[in-house]
Amino acid sequence: MSSIEDKTVEQRVIEQLKEYPQKRARIMALSTYSIGSGIIVNRLEEDDQLQELHRRLRDLPSYLYLNKKEQRLETTAHAYLTRYPAGLKAQLEAIPTIGADAEDEKLLRELRRKVKRVIDARGCNLNQLEEVLERVAELQDLRTEVDWIDGVLELLEGYKPGYPRVLRMIFFENKSNQEMMDELKMSKSVFYEIKRKAIKEYVSLAR
Repeated sequence: MSSIEDKTVEQRVIEQLKEYPQKRARIMALSTYSIGSGIIVNRLEEDDQLQELHRRLRDLPSYLYLNKKEQRLETTAHAYLTRYPAGLKAQLEAIPTIGADAEDEKLLRELRRKVKRVIDARGCNLNQLEEVLERVAELQDLRTEVDWIDGVLELLEGYKPGYPRVLRMIFFENKSNQEMMDELKMSKSVFYEIKRKAIKEYVSLAR
């Protein structure tokens, strides 16, 4: 890798550290964002974890976790659905209203009611749903990013104790060099050397 590329990577990694406090604040804001009916975005993210469990269950034979009525609904869904979209709004639209006979139409109506109940339970209508799901996706992305940074700092602490503390003071707490020298009880020359090494070690891990 060229020196120019090295510098670009270093700047990108340092920028991630600088953005960490803002991202943490955004996570807090999104987590408490209300969508009505006493439901907050954080609750929807927990629902998504439940959906992940459902995805895992789909790898098992359905008779192990569905009752007979639910198995009939599943069979009907497989018979009529040509695609299996992820979003609730798209799922509702994908379920046809007309079946081959009266019994199938009854089961299809029940499927639509089940999806609609999930939407209603989440406290938003179909028009609001896309915006809310975008907030959930943003929340999940931000959590992934800050968790990754936390993980890198934890690894760094494992073999260079004290370096993450210096980095947090610089990038997360926005302290001046003098404040850090006073708090760490370091001379100017020692502090600048530790600061340089801490940033270098973090970049080598996070690049």
